[in-house]
Amino acid sequence: MTATSPASPTPPPPPAAPGAAFDPWSASFVADPYPAYAHLRAAGRAHWFAPTSQWLIPHHDDVSALLRDRRLGRTYLHRFSHEEFGREAPPAGHEPFTTLNGNGLLDLEAPAHSRVRRLVAKAFTPRTVEALAPTVERLAAELVASLRADGGGDLLARVAEPLPVAVIAEMLGIPAGDRPLLRPWSAAITGMFELNPTPEAAAAAVRASQEFSGYLRELIAARRSDPGEDLISALIAVQDDGDVLSEQEMVSTVVLLLNAGHEATVNTTTVGWLTLFHHPEQLRALAADPGLLRNAVEEMLRYDTPLQMFERWVLDDIEVGGTVIPRGSEVALLFGSANRDPARFEDPDRFDIARPADGNRHVSFGAGIHYCLGAPLARLELAASFGSFLRDAPGVRLLAEPAWRPGYVIRGVEELQVTW
Repeated sequence: MTATSPASPTPPPPPAAPGAAFDPWSASFVADPYPAYAHLRAAGRAHWFAPTSQWLIPHHDDVSALLRDRRLGRTYLHRFSHEEFGREAPPAGHEPFTTLNGNGLLDLEAPAHSRVRRLVAKAFTPRTVEALAPTVERLAAELVASLRADGGGDLLARVAEPLPVAVIAEMLGIPAGDRPLLRPWSAAITGMFELNPTPEAAAAAVRASQEFSGYLRELIAARRSDPGEDLISALIAVQDDGDVLSEQEMVSTVVLLLNAGHEATVNTTTVGWLTLFHHPEQLRALAADPGLLRNAVEEMLRYDTPLQMFERWVLDDIEVGGTVIPRGSEVALLFGSANRDPARFEDPDRFDIARPADGNRHVSFGAGIHYCLGAPLARLELAASFGSFLRDAPGVRLLAEPAWRPGYVIRGVEELQVTW
């Protein structure tokens, strides 16, 4: 850590943006945050939000640029102590979560990030994802067929959730009997990423971090003595000029692959279907031309992204639209707003599966060094899931409008009841 002067104080906040309120704890806002985003974009490029002490950044070009800006970081501990940065250390009781999260690619910065990503990329290769394609297609087809045979049910619980969990479990070589443990652990850990998590959510995340880490350490030990063809064995074996991943780095990588990939696939699947149901002409067009599926997946990711906000620390003073945001501040990059920015997308509030995928520059998978490592796998799972419905179980329809989960940062519905 570098000795520095104390962090610059946060300047007085500017006037609140007019129009629809940015209120991430409101059920109506979570159900439809897009009017509030439009007001934020119209009112300026950076807005102080006192309840979370963050600067909201709503424009696409600013979000995209700040994702790549090395003056910001997911952590500040590679340069400063908590005291030097003007922040309190996390509570000691959160240590299992902070250790697990802090050693994952999402929260590392260079040079540690560069090293771990280079090693992980040697094991989690494009060929690894390509080799999974038949398994993903088979699992998706089985889940869809089961739901169709029962005449319908909860698409979230029957298809959207089981598919990514089964895929990552298959990839990691997790025994079938242990796989039901993964979803509850993932849900509990990701609850910590919401704004101002409750003490109960924090306790659940800590407990899940302990249990999941302990489970993976035992699995890693078993793979060391008896390697297989799975990703954990590959992570153990990978090296670069003698450098290898530590056990903690392997544990954190595996948890991140499950959590990030799982949440993106589940929520894009369910919210994507909800969007299609609300735009029946688009659903008919997709059913008539499955060749539009690649474009449709990208449009679902843009139109209603599963990750609405991505937070970063300001390591050196920056300026956004004439507003100086000082070192020590936190910015909240509003992915959902960026993906509906009319300065970047033509008619952005229109859901259009024919929008060319190559020109659909959404930020749902991030950008820069933290671009989602699992994006190719998520796209594979989404294409397999939607493709199975269109091919093998056409005519699915919405049975009842779903309720939205209370979380805003990772946004999704409670269930999605469908029938034929």
